[in-house]
Amino acid sequence: MTYMIHDKGLSTMIDWKNRDIFGKEIPAKLRGQIYRLRKWQSRIRVSDATERNLIFALSELDRMASNLDLQKNLRECAAKIYRDAVEAHLIRGRSIEGVAAASLYAACRMFKVPRTLSEIAEVARVDKKEISRSFRFISNELVLNLNPTKPIDFLTRFISELDLTTKCQKTAKGIIRMAERRGLTSGRGPTGVCAAAIYASSILTNERRTQRSIARVSCVTEVTVRNRFSELVENLNLGISLKRNQK
Repeated sequence: MTYMIHDKGLSTMIDWKNRDIFGKEIPAKLRGQIYRLRKWQSRIRVSDATERNLIFALSELDRMASNLDLQKNLRECAAKIYRDAVEAHLIRGRSIEGVAAASLYAACRMFKVPRTLSEIAEVARVDKKEISRSFRFISNELVLNLNPTKPIDFLTRFISELDLTTKCQKTAKGIIRMAERRGLTSGRGPTGVCAAAIYASSILTNERRTQRSIARVSCVTEVTVRNRFSELVENLNLGISLKRNQK
């Protein structure tokens, strides 16, 4: 059984290949009859608007997950969340694409796969605000109890995409831990804090990357990187001159 198919893959399918169970060609005089059976089966399997909407939503989920290269079990989880939302009548008044994208984001959170709302929005057919609203709504109504994401959740992926060393990653991790102890991560976006920690670490380990390149990878603005970096330098004893390292 799979949640990624609207009927969960439990129905019998008439194959579109013109061969029988033994692999032999179906006689020409029977092909017309089988063709008509296939058409009727297709109509029966998608019998109403709810079924058609579910097929569309699941295809959108699969498309977005493919673009983000997400694993099969995460896709199944996202499809299950979307189905639960449908059964709880949470789709009414909301776009199918928005709820589908929100379900995928929720599944990423459940599997601790670091994907931001901005990244989901890039592959979705709706904007970030709509996904965020739908996510908050379904997570509350379905009581998903998702733990908030932390800066350290994004560290490994960002370091890899920036082609930085294990030494830089270890240093950035230490900076994030210090920032958490000092309360510098509270009320701030986790990706912005992570980006600033990586920028500081790249300076300390002589593997410097620009704020622009780090901002691009972390899906935040350069201003966010700069502001979070300033907070780290001003509140932690990192041995970095703020005036010399603002670009």
